[in-house]
Amino acid sequence: MGVILEPFRQLLERGGPVLPVIFLVSTLMWLWILDRYRHYRSTWPRLLHRAVRDNAHAGNEQARELYRHGLLLELGAALEERLATILICARLLPLLGLLGTVTGMIAIFEVINVFGTGNLRGMAQGISRALLPTTAGLVTALPGLLCHTDLCRRAEAHKRRARELLV
Repeated sequence: MGVILEPFRQLLERGGPVLPVIFLVSTLMWLWILDRYRHYRSTWPRLLHRAVRDNAHAGNEQARELYRHGLLLELGAALEERLATILICARLLPLLGLLGTVTGMIAIFEVINVFGTGNLRGMAQGISRALLPTTAGLVTALPGLLCHTDLCRRAEAHKRRARELLV
């Protein structure tokens, strides 16, 4: 197990203190994205079926309309759960990458300040520390934003379908 994780640990170390934070935020974002897709695929149809069944048994027309309105609000909240959190993560990741760039640049300037421009190895480590978090932040944010857009589109389609069925 250590053989497998060692290159990963080295990569995180080369990326400086911000790269593990990017990894953590990205992992959480992807867990929430996968949870939403799973919810839309397996949990949502059962919720909608139960809502349609319950709405059909809801007394007179006025009570049914109030119940329908409440069901639509509840179903909408279930569809939009975690979407804002996913968007925040996707927007935060490039900013964390930028923070990693700044910390890497500081490391480069410290090497130049102490050794001058003669320490190429120290400067290369600083450049690596600057570029790895930047790349990681951008590479993880873009698919996160695309998935968020897709999830929002799916949520709206599911809401329209629920309004049609709960007549």
